[in-house]
Amino acid sequence: IGRYYMDAKKYQFVNNVVLTHPDYKINTKHLDFYSESGYAYLYGPSTIVTDDSKTYCEKGFYDTENKQGYGVKKTKIEYDNRVFEGDSMYFDNTRSFASATNNITVTDTINKSIIKGHYAEVYKDKDSVFITKRALAISVQQNDSIYVHADTLMVTGKPDKRITRAFRNTKMYKSDMSGKADSIHIDHQTGLTQLINLSRLSPKDAFAVKRRPIIWNLGNQMTGDTIHIKSNPKTEKLDSLIVFYDAFLISKDTISEDSYNQISGKRLVGLFDEKNNLRQVDIIKNAESIFFARNDEQELFGIDKAKSGSISIFFADGDIEQYNRYNQIDAKTYPESEFPKNARKLRGFDWREDERPKSVEDLFSDDPPLNLPVIKGLEDYVPQEEFFDESMIGRIEKAEKAEQPKASKDVKNKQKNNKKKRSKASRHLPQRILDSMQQKKEKPKPLMEASEN
Repeated sequence: IGRYYMDAKKYQFVNNVVLTHPDYKINTKHLDFYSESGYAYLYGPSTIVTDDSKTYCEKGFYDTENKQGYGVKKTKIEYDNRVFEGDSMYFDNTRSFASATNNITVTDTINKSIIKGHYAEVYKDKDSVFITKRALAISVQQNDSIYVHADTLMVTGKPDKRITRAFRNTKMYKSDMSGKADSIHIDHQTGLTQLINLSRLSPKDAFAVKRRPIIWNLGNQMTGDTIHIKSNPKTEKLDSLIVFYDAFLISKDTISEDSYNQISGKRLVGLFDEKNNLRQVDIIKNAESIFFARNDEQELFGIDKAKSGSISIFFADGDIEQYNRYNQIDAKTYPESEFPKNARKLRGFDWREDERPKSVEDLFSDDPPLNLPVIKGLEDYVPQEEFFDESMIGRIEKAEKAEQPKASKDVKNKQKNNKKKRSKASRHLPQRILDSMQQKKEKPKPLMEASEN
């Protein structure tokens, strides 16, 4: 059903509307189309299909001349291998660009990754997504997903060469590993994750120390200037870890409340076992260590402090199982009573367990309160007024009577029997209106009530 409003130069269509053009096809429940400007207002479940994308919304606008539009209810754009969703979305098909606000999800169906946030921009031709406001990247894996949160996330590159970059206040969480850094760079093709420090700040700057990249695995904390984590993209297994410059590994003593096993050096190389737990750690160059030595009954029999060229440590279930020192060894084991408490921490010691994300929710613990803008946009759809009202039907019936010829009774009977023939005034009326008019004609008049004597 459609109408045309001459003053506004607007077409209004309802129920299963299709607008076809060589460059696009629109399907919608209700459509207001302005012929002069080419503006189309869509209400109800609607799609705009082009050669390279499909846009869905339940309330939106589309400029058919400039191929720009927006949706303000359940908007979704599908293109290539991605699905882009948000509460409010603007799109420009001439630039292959879209932006969205509030409750955004971008799903990469090939790489099995999802990014979320509350403001995003998508550049289709550049294979680029920018997202901020509680930005969260999720790499969906069969056994355990990886979550990365930052002030800003960027995902770029073709599906087989995808890169994720996280900037400022970056945190990551996995059930067996978590970390923090100023920035994180993930190469999904090679499986290399880099936790990067703020290079513009001096190492002595308190802010730089706070932002120094950190990794937690079971009971172990590792820090350094830069951290690389290598994993196998196919098997989803962690392979190795490298900490560059000022490497520091700390694990809390299993029994004592304020005792920590510590190793520091210039560089750290770690290897993981089949369960993604640290199995071996090598500290290379200028290695220093403090170990709280215990016997099989977990009784402390001494505190071991040493310097050496390098150290190899082997872990079992997160605890130190064995360690070996190499080159220029200077080591001594002290009875606990002879080792001063103020000497039990190596230079640069910084236990940061209180910063450790232990769940996905912890990734957002330092974020300010989230205040989302109110989406206004289009007014709700206003149903059409009844076109064939009582006044119009009355005029049609009057016109029909005026058209009836003054013929003989036989002619009238002949016309009465010819049901298909209608007058000019009513021949194009919808059947439901004709049926209503006929029912009125056939409705018996009420009998007059007998007056009381």
